[in-house]
Amino acid sequence: MNGRYALAQVLFIGLLASVALAQKPPDKAPEKVPESVAACLACHDDKQLSMKLKDGSTMSLYVDSQDFVRSVHGSQLVCTDCHARYEQNHPSGATLPSRRAYAIASYETCKKCHFDTYTRTLESVHYELLKSGLDAAPVCTDCHGAHNIQNPHEKRAMVSRSCATCHDDVYRRYARSVHGKALAEGGNQDVPACANCHTHHQIQPPGTTQFRLGSPEICARCHGDRALMAKYGISATVAQTYLADFHGVTASLARGASAPAQQVVVTCIDCHGVHDITSPRLRGAEAMKASVAAVCAKCHAGASPDFPAAWLSHWEPSLRHAPLVYLVQVFYKIFIPFIVIGLVLQVLLHLYRVSLGR
Repeated sequence: MNGRYALAQVLFIGLLASVALAQKPPDKAPEKVPESVAACLACHDDKQLSMKLKDGSTMSLYVDSQDFVRSVHGSQLVCTDCHARYEQNHPSGATLPSRRAYAIASYETCKKCHFDTYTRTLESVHYELLKSGLDAAPVCTDCHGAHNIQNPHEKRAMVSRSCATCHDDVYRRYARSVHGKALAEGGNQDVPACANCHTHHQIQPPGTTQFRLGSPEICARCHGDRALMAKYGISATVAQTYLADFHGVTASLARGASAPAQQVVVTCIDCHGVHDITSPRLRGAEAMKASVAAVCAKCHAGASPDFPAAWLSHWEPSLRHAPLVYLVQVFYKIFIPFIVIGLVLQVLLHLYRVSLGR
C-alpha cells in the first residue's frame, strides 16, 4: 500500500513538472550574426578575452553576439563604425589609461550619428560635472549601454533603472511612489519615468528657481491631458485651477525672474512631493489635510490645522464643491452684464432725450 502511495506521489510530481515545463516560455532562438560583424565576434564572443590597461586593471573585451544583434544597432552598424581606429591594428592595453577614460573617450563616438542629441548633453548638468573633472559623471554608454542598446521608448522602466545606478536613494523613493509602483510593478506605460520630468539629455539642476517655477508645466503634461486623466478618474483641471489661484498667478509672474528659490511661492512639488508622491486617495482626507497644513505653515506662520479649508483645493466651484462660491460666481456672471447693459441703455436714452430737446 505504501509503495503504491509513493508511486502515486512520484507520478503526480512528475505530472506537475511536465505542466510547468510546458508552460515555460521557450527560449528565443539564436539570431544569425551578420557577416559584417562575424569576423570581430569570432574573437570577441570569447568570455575570457580581456586586456590589461595602463592603470593595471583588466577590461573585458567580451561582446555577447546575441545582445548585439538584438540591439537597435545590430542591423544597422558594423563594429568599425564605432571602433574605427581599431580597423587596422588593435591597440595595446597600455595605451588606454583606464576603463573609465575609455568610456569617456567613447562618448565622442556617439555624436557621429546622434549629433543633435550630443549637443543637448553639452547643456546638461551631467556634462558640467564631467567638465569640472568628475569622471564618474554619466556619459552615453552609462545610460544606454554599449553593445546591447535597446529602444528606451519601448522599455520605459529601464530608463529609471539606469538612473538608479547613480541616484539609488532617489530611485528607491520613486519606486515607492504612486508613479513608480505603477511602472515597476504594473508595467503602466502612462506614468512618468525619470526622463519625463527631467528630460533625457538636457537635464538641468532640479534645485534651481527656474525648475521649481516650471514644475507645474511638467505636471500639466499628464495632469492636463483630459483623455489620460479620464482613464484614471482624475480631474484634468488641477493645473488650470492652480494657475488661476494666488500661488499659480504669482508663480507665473515670477517665471523668468531671477528670484531666490526660497522666495518663490508654492508649486506642485511643495504639496505633493517630488519623487515620493503618493495618491491622495490612499493617504486619506485627514492625512492629506495635515500634510497641506504643514506646507501652509512654512509661509503662513500660525496657520491652524483648518487653514487649508479656506482653499478650494483643485476643485472648480460647483453646487457639490464650494456651492456658495459657485452661486456668487453665477450671480456676478449675470449681475455684471446686467449692470453694464443697463448703463449703456441709460446713456443711449439720455442721448436720445437730449437730441429730442434740440
